Amino acid sequence: MDTRQEIRHYIVDNILFGDGTILKDDISIQEHGIIDSLGFVELISFLEQKYGIRIKDDELIPENFDSLQKITRFVESRIQNPESRIKNGFSQRHSQD
Repeated sequence: MDTRQEIRHYIVDNILFGDGTILKDDISIQEHGIIDSLGFVELISFLEQKYGIRIKDDELIPENFDSLQKITRFVESRIQNPESRIKNGFSQRHSQD
C-alpha cells in the first residue's frame, strides 16, 4: 500500500467508520465536514506514529491538510526531511509537554 492508500484507509476505517464514498483525493475535508476536530487530532497522531514524523502546530493549515491529496503530499515531504523525523520515539509536540 502506498502512502495515500494507507492514509485513506486509516481515515475511512477509524474516522468515517467504513464509509469512504465521500472521501475523494481532491475534495476539501473542511468544506465537506468530513473530519471533525477530534478526528483531526486522531489523524495527526496516526501520521506522527505511523510515519515517524513530527508535525508542528504552525503546519496544521489547510494548505497541508484540507484534502487527501494535500495530506499525502505533506506527509511524503516530511518523510524525506530528516529534520521532521521523530527523535527518541517522541515528536517535538509531545516532548514539550
